[in-house]
Amino acid sequence: MALNEQLNKFNKQQERCQSILSSVPRAGPSKPVPSAPARPTVVPPSRSPAPAVKFSNDTERLQHINSIRKAPVGAQIKRVIDLLLETRQHLTPEQINEACYVDVNSNKAVFDSLRNNLKVSYDGRRFSYKSKHDLKDKNELLYLVRKYPEGIPVIDLKDAYPTVMEDLQALKAAGQIWLLSNFDSQEDIAYPNDPRAVIKVDDDLKQLFRGIELPRDMLDIEKDIQKNGMKPATNTAKRRAAAQVHGISTKQKMKKKKKHEISKRTKLTNAHLPELFQNLGS
Repeated sequence: MALNEQLNKFNKQQERCQSILSSVPRAGPSKPVPSAPARPTVVPPSRSPAPAVKFSNDTERLQHINSIRKAPVGAQIKRVIDLLLETRQHLTPEQINEACYVDVNSNKAVFDSLRNNLKVSYDGRRFSYKSKHDLKDKNELLYLVRKYPEGIPVIDLKDAYPTVMEDLQALKAAGQIWLLSNFDSQEDIAYPNDPRAVIKVDDDLKQLFRGIELPRDMLDIEKDIQKNGMKPATNTAKRRAAAQVHGISTKQKMKKKKKHEISKRTKLTNAHLPELFQNLGS
């Protein structure tokens, strides 16, 4: 009896559960929820670490700058002029400070000295190098030398432009100028090689030229040439020895030559000695 009652209760519970399940609507197939698009991960570019500035190196540089700015005004001026000569550019005070550590703006003495220096040109904003002669190339150099028939010192030309010394040697090799040394100052002088140039000769030099007595024997002439570090073009001793071997007399026969008078049509090469031509025929 008790067993039947429990069985009936169980059946009723089953029916109740079945009715509850039948009343619940069936869920459709689950739709996937769209996920947000994944953003690409931005990887920052790898930067090489900046070289660490050693304290010792920076201290050494600052000490170097400080020593330059505490140097005498003349030393700072020379440093700036060397920079302008080397670069041949128009530089502002800021560019000069960056290049050679001379603070022109903060040092009034340096600024005034640069502005009034003969080797420096200042346009109100920039400084540049100023040579004695404003030349650009070899043609202008030759034109200038020809304006100085009595010679122009090379020291006045050597800073005109970077290749001026090479151009001087090229003009000398081409036979357009002469480069002679001054025995007093040991400086080279550039002369134009122009036979039409009129050269003024001092009276003292003329007297010195006339007062020099030249040797009459070729042996003595060759010895003097060798003393001056040059090689004679002749060898008189060898020539005379060969003549004696062959029995040829070394005495030259004096030949009578017809005396040629100088006329106005004669080409004169010693025009700087006019007294030689006082008896010039008309």
